[in-house]
Amino acid sequence: MRSVLETIAFSTVTACLLACQVQAADNLSFKGVLVAQACTIRPGDELIPVKFSDISTFSLYQNTRTPGEPFYIHLQDCDTQIADSVTATFSGAENAELPGLLALATGSNARGIAIGLETITDQALPLNVASPEQTLNDGDNVIALKAYVQGEPKAIANESIRKGRFVANSTFTLAYP
Repeated sequence: MRSVLETIAFSTVTACLLACQVQAADNLSFKGVLVAQACTIRPGDELIPVKFSDISTFSLYQNTRTPGEPFYIHLQDCDTQIADSVTATFSGAENAELPGLLALATGSNARGIAIGLETITDQALPLNVASPEQTLNDGDNVIALKAYVQGEPKAIANESIRKGRFVANSTFTLAYP
């Protein structure tokens, strides 16, 4: 049998729960866009190293730049019902003397050079500018591009290109127009 004190405590808690109801309002909204990707990037192509062979400063003084070194972005499972073309845009730190080309990363020993990008048909591909559209096929596709080393005009004129190791970094973004 309950004591009078237990009955009063139970009645007080019940009364508080009934009287202390919390009011709810719709004051939180979630919005977004759900999209279907036309292609996926092949595993391993999230980070693509481009390695140049040894580059002669003399060659840069004579030719101002190296031949393009090919690299590839592999796309898988492309669905042309979602998109039938793709563009690539590269971003990164821009060289002050050669706009549109990548500056060398901190820690590079070499000086007086920048990294340029171009299509496989030698069309310049400046930073932050979308590449020409490439038609997609259903299934696997490849975006073929090239990178090159170019001497800065002042460094070429003064023959002040400094030899050493260098690194430059870029991020690519794919768009399906």
